[in-house]
Amino acid sequence: MSLFREPKATVHFVDQYCAPSQGLFAEVRSFEQFKLLHLGLLAELPRKTLPAIARAVGGQEQAPHHFLSDSPWQAQALREQRLGLLRQALGGRAFVLCLDETGDRKKGKSTDYVARQYIGNLGKVDNGRVSANAYGVLDETLFRSSLGFLNRKSD
Repeated sequence: MSLFREPKATVHFVDQYCAPSQGLFAEVRSFEQFKLLHLGLLAELPRKTLPAIARAVGGQEQAPHHFLSDSPWQAQALREQRLGLLRQALGGRAFVLCLDETGDRKKGKSTDYVARQYIGNLGKVDNGRVSANAYGVLDETLFRSSLGFLNRKSD
């Protein structure tokens, strides 16, 4: 019989933000990685790649990758919960959502997530990386969310 343990605490507001999602994770380790990923996205890093995030939050370098690829949780359930919380917070108010996919040409392979892929601002397939960003405008407030780097070969 395995004993349930409480997830390790991070920064209070990250713990508080992630708390409603805890029930979506069958394993406490998965939930901890979920919180650490959020903490890493808030860290002041020049590049927010999974290995860089892991180093910044003091975790194992492959842990975020394993969380995203192998952990037993359902992304659709998380999306539905987040949309429900967003609708509740908006209270029926309209907002503007803008999605931006930006590609940067890169030489060599020393930068994380560089691969031959379609880069929109070049209009062709080239060696580079692509990131996606979401912007929301509610009343006169701008919100930004980086969706991370996309590698077309694996996404």
